[in-house]
Amino acid sequence: MDTDSILQNAANQARGLAIDAIEKCSSGHLGLPLGCAEIGAVLFSEFLKNDPSCPSWLNRDKFILSAGHGSMFLYAWLHISGYNLTLEDIKAFRTKGSKTPGHPEFGETPGVEATSGPLGQGVANAVGYAVSEKMAAARFNSSDFKIFDHKIWCLAGDGCMQEGVCAEAAALAGLWKLDNLILMYDSNDVTLDCDASRTMCENTRLRFESMGWEVFECPKGNDIESVRAALREAVNSKVEKPKLVIFKTVIAKGIPEVEKSAKGHGEGGAKFAQSARRGLGLPDEKFFVSDQTYAYFAEILKQKSEDRKNWESTFVEWQKSNPDKACELDMCINKRGAMSAEAVLELIPPFPSGDKSATRASGGKIMADLAKKFPFMVTGAADLFGSTKNYLSGMGDFSAQTPAGRNIWYGVREHAMAAISNGLAYAGIFEPSCATFLTFAGYMMGAIRVAALSRLNLQYVLTHDSIGVGFDGPTHQPVELVSQLRCIPRLYVLRPADSEECAAAWAVALSRTDGPCALILSRQNLPILESIPLKTRREGTLKGAYIAKAESAELKKIIIATGSELQLALAAAKDEGSTRVVSMPCMELFEKQSASYRESVLPQSCKNRIAVEAGVSSTLYKYADRVVGTDDFGFSADGPELYKEFGIVEDALRS
Repeated sequence: MDTDSILQNAANQARGLAIDAIEKCSSGHLGLPLGCAEIGAVLFSEFLKNDPSCPSWLNRDKFILSAGHGSMFLYAWLHISGYNLTLEDIKAFRTKGSKTPGHPEFGETPGVEATSGPLGQGVANAVGYAVSEKMAAARFNSSDFKIFDHKIWCLAGDGCMQEGVCAEAAALAGLWKLDNLILMYDSNDVTLDCDASRTMCENTRLRFESMGWEVFECPKGNDIESVRAALREAVNSKVEKPKLVIFKTVIAKGIPEVEKSAKGHGEGGAKFAQSARRGLGLPDEKFFVSDQTYAYFAEILKQKSEDRKNWESTFVEWQKSNPDKACELDMCINKRGAMSAEAVLELIPPFPSGDKSATRASGGKIMADLAKKFPFMVTGAADLFGSTKNYLSGMGDFSAQTPAGRNIWYGVREHAMAAISNGLAYAGIFEPSCATFLTFAGYMMGAIRVAALSRLNLQYVLTHDSIGVGFDGPTHQPVELVSQLRCIPRLYVLRPADSEECAAAWAVALSRTDGPCALILSRQNLPILESIPLKTRREGTLKGAYIAKAESAELKKIIIATGSELQLALAAAKDEGSTRVVSMPCMELFEKQSASYRESVLPQSCKNRIAVEAGVSSTLYKYADRVVGTDDFGFSADGPELYKEFGIVEDALRS
């Protein structure tokens, strides 16, 4: 049997796996797995440079399924191509504890490179992966050895194309000339509700060409040879631009009753499973993959493994010839778990007595100093480097011409910035941070949530943190955002009160191994709190909360404060001997401490607890019976005037 016939049979068997898995659990999305089966057959057999027997190979091609609802497409091809994903795993689709969850989840399934849930995120993740590969090639390849030369592949659908984050990320990919990125567009003209023509009318080819992409079209996206020819043309192109391949496909192909319609998007076609299997030439046996298909992909796997082993031999020679680069790369790859917060903090010298820096400024200085020691640190800003202060001076700007640069200029694209940063973090070589004003973090929430879900290691530098912003008015006074961020599981939200707490916050962020951190930093100057010993501030911040002022008499009241309001709490309690002040820069970190430590800071015996923060009060009631803050938007005025208007003053904490 010729190759195309073998691949067509494999495509139909992948369709069968999707039909059977979705029928079994009565849930899932058939449209993409059936409509893109030929793309999967050609891509996983002939174009992906990977080794399913070694899914963590450093120089592997990456495949991201942006249209994550079509997860059975990915699971079917991971299984068929030889990843450690069994038929039993396929049969357990969407069940508790399985390796085949409803949408692909990073870290749960071998071969899944990104958690793709919200549409469009995967496109931006792919851009981040492509940036990482460009950075790595520029920094680690030598004149004699090219150890990084892989491609990033992404499959997206009409829904992804409609999302704004896709357009934001695509514009940057074109600007940066990411010719290592190939975006495959499953253009089946159907969305969940209706034909796509009811919600989109743009010429996708012209749109992407205007953003600096090279575009290819495959009018027969369900024909093996046509798919191969389109992908070959994209791969062989020498044009220094990212590639878009537009495949015209038939949604839910193989189930005539629902194909080419919105009914084919979800599980609606599963009730026609028996007739569909017959129409696809499949036996009555469910979850069927032929011996011929397994044998064909097993031979491909042998060659892929051989190619990977040849690369590993080259890598060893590169290490011998480039010991400094090898040491730096090792530090980048193995940084996680190698540094404690205490060890990082020791690298940050104390700030001078009398320092009155805004924490955005001290945070920038801390970042710049640590980046000299940690080559994996890269950062970016949404057109706000001058305000967020996170620019790494002397470390270059990432661009098509200077891919080794460590500063990424995102423009006014907060959502893409966060999602691209996720891609960088998924890639596992560089650890990104990204910055904007806290009030714009709302644009980033989809990507922040996925980062926390995926336990990615990266930092959000969010400045201009409260009504203290002042004259810019309520649109720029993020009263609700700190509490909103605290509601995201696995995200550490750190709001330091001065430069020393900021140093410890950065130590926490760079040593964390199981999720992202949001650093909430001030625009206004914050004096060093010299009434609190340096060691207490630093070590206390590492624990999330600590006693900033101990009571000198019988404890009758506790004031809990975060960030800029700590100085207010200290002033209010200065002459109150029975009042304790607790600084709580990070609730999530405090909750990780032992019960005995938490009791020592906030004893249950003291019921009179007041919390103060220049924002909405909701999350602080976990620790306090009364909260001094604001549950309304601010107004345009000087910062101190806003504090007075909302009653965030010393007298409110004394009562």
